[in-house]
Amino acid sequence: MTRTRAAVDWRLRFAALALIWGFSFLFIKVGNEGFAPFQVTFGRLLFGTAVLAVAMAVKRERLPRGLRTWGHLAVAAFLLNALPFSLFAYAELTIPSTLAGICNATTPLWGMLLSLVALSEDRPTRLRAAGLGIGFIGVLTVLGAWQGFSGLDATGTAMALLASFSYAVGWIYVRRTLAGNPASNLSLAGSQVGLATLQLAVVTPLFTSMPKSVELLPLLSVLALGALGTGYAMLLQYGVVAEVGPTTASMVTYFIPVIATTAGVALLNESLTWNTPVGALVVLLGAALTQTRGPLRRPVVGNRSSPRLRPGGAPRAERVGTTDGTPAGASAPSTHQHHKHGTLTGTRHP
Repeated sequence: MTRTRAAVDWRLRFAALALIWGFSFLFIKVGNEGFAPFQVTFGRLLFGTAVLAVAMAVKRERLPRGLRTWGHLAVAAFLLNALPFSLFAYAELTIPSTLAGICNATTPLWGMLLSLVALSEDRPTRLRAAGLGIGFIGVLTVLGAWQGFSGLDATGTAMALLASFSYAVGWIYVRRTLAGNPASNLSLAGSQVGLATLQLAVVTPLFTSMPKSVELLPLLSVLALGALGTGYAMLLQYGVVAEVGPTTASMVTYFIPVIATTAGVALLNESLTWNTPVGALVVLLGAALTQTRGPLRRPVVGNRSSPRLRPGGAPRAERVGTTDGTPAGASAPSTHQHHKHGTLTGTRHP
């Protein structure tokens, strides 16, 4: 009986996580109606930091130690939070939230492509290479390549794809620099998002001015985007990863574009042509194939990419631990898991 209750509880939290991150693109769109994109990003990071700070205080977590660790966290904050969050906010000025959500799903494709170069233990397989090709075909389908990409804003689409690329780069960086850090995942997560907030606090006043009036709906959207999508969702993710493991938890990524598309069409009256959902399914298929486990190369003694070993000789689990768009979970995913959208759990949020 206890096991049944735990399984139900996990599924409910998993569904809540997918809904929160799926609706993030709608929140960005609505937030842009009352604030500048940089202000939307700063607001979501600020509210997200507040939630994580409370969680750290309740659990009495200590901040990470060491200047090198903080330096790596600053870079991770830029690549996984400040940059992609800002790019998605600017992208949604000119593209629908449905397209932004689908572009977010390309992160595993970028990650697979980059991992072949940056992670020496990743060996390309025919299945993963096929996934990359299938995913690329899906992207072209979504964009309507046979129509010459007519009707799409090239700049906005490029920003959304660049945001997803930034997630992929950020996760490779985190894996190579913060894996095995003695600080807890929650501590790393809160610190990373806090640093991203400071980065936006410096940038935002340089490019924006205070809004003359504040509308309630955009304000609530930014609040939900930060407190729920960048703060509370990460806490939900910790529990799901701890209970069912990072591989199962990472499957939430494949529900995000579906929910984002449904929300955009139903609540924002965004138009939807046949190639958008069909292309999205092809992208998700390709992304799933790129996440299949392939044979690992033998670690070379002294090679930086080889697994860290405990005194007994067993590989040490990496504390890399997402998204959203976003930092740290109870355990790390496999080397082929992705980002959402910018967290240290490996499942990224938008």
